[in-house]
Amino acid sequence: MNRDRVIVIGGGLAGTEAAWQIAQAGVPVTLYEMRPVRTSPAHHTEELAELVCSNSFGAKNSDRAAGLLHEELRRLGSQVIATADKHSVPAGGALAVDRAVFSRELTHTLANHPLIEFKRAEITKIPRDQIVVLTTGPLTSPQLAEDLQQFTGMEYMSFFDAASPIIVGESIDRKIAFLASRYDKGEAAYLNCPMNKEQYLNFQQELCHAQQAELKDFERENAKFFEGCLPIEELAQRGEDTMRYGPLKPVGLFDSRLGDFRAPENQGNRPYAVVQLRQEDKAGQLWNMVGFQTNLRWGEQKRVFRLIPGLENAEFVRMGVMHRNTFINSPQLLKPTLQFKTQDTILAAGQLVGTEGYTAAAAGGWLAGTNAARLALGQQPIAIPETTMMGALLEFISSASPKHFQPMPPNFGIIPPLPTKVKTKRERYGQYCDRSLADLDRWKQSLKEVVTIN
Repeated sequence: MNRDRVIVIGGGLAGTEAAWQIAQAGVPVTLYEMRPVRTSPAHHTEELAELVCSNSFGAKNSDRAAGLLHEELRRLGSQVIATADKHSVPAGGALAVDRAVFSRELTHTLANHPLIEFKRAEITKIPRDQIVVLTTGPLTSPQLAEDLQQFTGMEYMSFFDAASPIIVGESIDRKIAFLASRYDKGEAAYLNCPMNKEQYLNFQQELCHAQQAELKDFERENAKFFEGCLPIEELAQRGEDTMRYGPLKPVGLFDSRLGDFRAPENQGNRPYAVVQLRQEDKAGQLWNMVGFQTNLRWGEQKRVFRLIPGLENAEFVRMGVMHRNTFINSPQLLKPTLQFKTQDTILAAGQLVGTEGYTAAAAGGWLAGTNAARLALGQQPIAIPETTMMGALLEFISSASPKHFQPMPPNFGIIPPLPTKVKTKRERYGQYCDRSLADLDRWKQSLKEVVTIN
């Protein structure tokens, strides 16, 4: 095993941050970026850390999920966030940047670091005899993707992913939604939102007429839906009863609070349709809308899905999306340190591991880079406290249900609950923020070795 030099594959936000942290720890690193040797259908430049979608890193106030992650990364010496701060542009409450200058400066900074060797070349196989950080993102090249599949020994996702929204549990009206399993078989593990006929027909019509998000050209040309994973709006358009015979099937579901479902007098209480919610995390703070893969515009999702009884005040931590996406089944494959369970000298970060958003990519890059450097220096890898936004996100992707794993952005729904219940969302988020930053500072102080934490 060669520990003299670390390899980082992929020059996006995660790879850029990882390479910087490795070099700052005093460890030589080679950063590979395939552009322009091999182009990507989504990128337009040859620069590192190109912002493909928007120029925004999300809300900048620390009482918002993205803003809290910004502040955590500032305290950890993130080069990506430092450069974003330096080249920020007016954007209301968001941290937005001059994207061309931002990427150009990061490229220049890394290319001129004495311990960073920057190579423009495509890597088609993962080196097994070196410490490696994989940060190849959702557009991983086909040959490397095939090698990654062989390395993991399992099918991993590379398709046009229509993902369901995720809702904060506290925002679901439990007076309406009821816990039950179909035919009362097994544990009552699903929350069920019942609809009468009038509510269902109105919902079906609103879905049919809601605006969909536009695909990029390269996505539109190659888009393929799986018949078993169709967007909910597509099902709605196939006929009045299609959803009732699919994900909204009411058969065998009954609210036990209304009495014995077998009693004749309760037959009229049977729902006409049911929207089911599946628990997304260990603590039951997040709930996934079962069968609600969607390509609707985000504003339309909020408007239409809040027509569902029990979800009138739903707080969404992730909207449904449809895009080309490549990500590994991280809960089955990765440790919270972002090391692969089967070979701990190979690490991964960014969208490849199922985090969503620019800041989350930088956060994963920070940890993967830091731990790669620690491995090279003969030190033990570290994990971030779960009470921080960064720690909670990376803990989630390594511990969620492998069967239902979907990418996750930073959000307060994944942070462990506060010791005492807080009434208002604003106060709750403020306390999450205070606890997170205090715990992060204590954690930094507790580390005996000084590595890349500035």
